[in-house]
Amino acid sequence: MTDKLKVELTGVPETLLWNLYHRAAEARRPDAVLDDPRAVELVEAIDFPFERFGEPKMAQWHALRVLCFDRAVRRFTTARPGGTVVALGEGLETQFWRVDDGRVRWLTVDLPETVEVRRRLLPDDPPRRRTLAGSALDFTWMDEVDAADGVLISTQGLLMYLQPEEVRSLIAACAERFPGGALVFDSVPHFLAERSRSDAPDAGAAYRAPAWHWSLDPGEHRKILEYSPRIAGVRDLRYPRGRGLLSLAPLVGHVPLIRKLRMPIVEVSFAA
Repeated sequence: MTDKLKVELTGVPETLLWNLYHRAAEARRPDAVLDDPRAVELVEAIDFPFERFGEPKMAQWHALRVLCFDRAVRRFTTARPGGTVVALGEGLETQFWRVDDGRVRWLTVDLPETVEVRRRLLPDDPPRRRTLAGSALDFTWMDEVDAADGVLISTQGLLMYLQPEEVRSLIAACAERFPGGALVFDSVPHFLAERSRSDAPDAGAAYRAPAWHWSLDPGEHRKILEYSPRIAGVRDLRYPRGRGLLSLAPLVGHVPLIRKLRMPIVEVSFAA
């Protein structure tokens, strides 16, 4: 692109720019844990004051989170060649280009204002890659999914912004509609969600993320199992090994004192 695309988003949709900024910051490093050149290209193609996010101190952690999702998708595409990945609230995530095996079908579902930006920067390439404008809570998107070769629903950085009853309804609807499928999502532990709702804004901060409403501590599998009798299993996924102190990331789930401090990434399998 010769001219940068001016992007003006607020509230939850604006968080896609935070995610992109941190992904690109990690990808630029010579010792990066994430190979994501398209994220770097997008940051350079967007007219937005990314500096308002401050120093990308969370870049490596965010990259490890993303890699955990990538691994889940690759396991799915290996087991179900030609299957469909539904990415709810995908924003400007560039996961498709990191995991594409030449056969996977990809459906992005996001809010209209986000889809308008995504389509300009990452145009659809049907029939394998399509984008649908709408809320994840408007279950008509399910009618657009070809489930013949298997379905994996992926949602990064979305559920924590929904109300608890909305999360329950969404997960239950997916379990009912896609037997034999699976869902991968991330969450935040209870203490972080409570802090996001109670902390007063920092007067010197240029950016403050929206509050989190739904939370889940690592290992709280029973809570998810109660959402639907069609849920066959729930498990926490292990973070990949990182750089420096984050080389211990895969072990955090085994240390009782800090286990509940991490942000869980959860895989839910649906009964066939």
